[in-house]
Amino acid sequence: MCRTVDLHQAVLAKNDENALALRGYLGDRGTVAVNLLSSPGSGKTALLEHLLARAVAGGTPAAAVTADLATENDATRLARSGAPVRQILTDGLCHLEAGMLQRRLEGWLPEGTRLLFVENVGNLVCPASYDLGETLRIALASVTEGEDKPVKYPTAFGLAHLVVVTKTDIADAVGFDREAFLGGVRQVNPGVPVLETSARTGQGVDALLAHVLRCAAGEEAHVPVLARQHERYLHSHGNGHEHPRADVHPHPGARQAGAGPGGEQERARGQER
Repeated sequence: MCRTVDLHQAVLAKNDENALALRGYLGDRGTVAVNLLSSPGSGKTALLEHLLARAVAGGTPAAAVTADLATENDATRLARSGAPVRQILTDGLCHLEAGMLQRRLEGWLPEGTRLLFVENVGNLVCPASYDLGETLRIALASVTEGEDKPVKYPTAFGLAHLVVVTKTDIADAVGFDREAFLGGVRQVNPGVPVLETSARTGQGVDALLAHVLRCAAGEEAHVPVLARQHERYLHSHGNGHEHPRADVHPHPGARQAGAGPGGEQERARGQER
């Protein structure tokens, strides 16, 4: 008898197992992971550099892992903040997976790290479907990318706990339609908080760090509608490994208990450094 196997769903199921273990590992260490998703060129590296520097200056132990297909340019740049930083080179893979991040953290993540920022590969498609064991998922878009970004990429923005607009210092110059953008956000993720930032002027950077710290202190994050839909699906079907659609991936910030990293390791899918 022939049996059809959906390899994509199998990969997601394995990733969920790794994310569960990683979430437990980070929770045991008191570390809150923040997953940053955006298109290439959105300005997330510049913004993250400021966030790390302000966290360090304020006495909050913070670290970062940044992922790219090639080069360690972003890690070099982020290290200027004074925070510990590590690079993952995915060697062509368009997203990070929980197992890749887990292996990179083992033996490196400094004791006492409170905030772990994960700068995902610049891509709003594939990374949206992969849980990295994060507590907070942030989707970013710059004012230069167009007001319809949220509705064009409903999974990335629909599963975010927070949406951040970047490069607002040039919003008027590029004719950014703020209301149209916010309308798109409300369409795919009703009620999600939106913060406007500029790495160049510093606008919104303190507010963003404060939001992250409040979540780290236990303030309940926004729960996206897509996450609630998926949880209802799992409850009705009784199978924690089913993914009926890519845009109803499990809520990345769900409180789940799990063991630390370990157990069976799948073949590494990226070159980690």
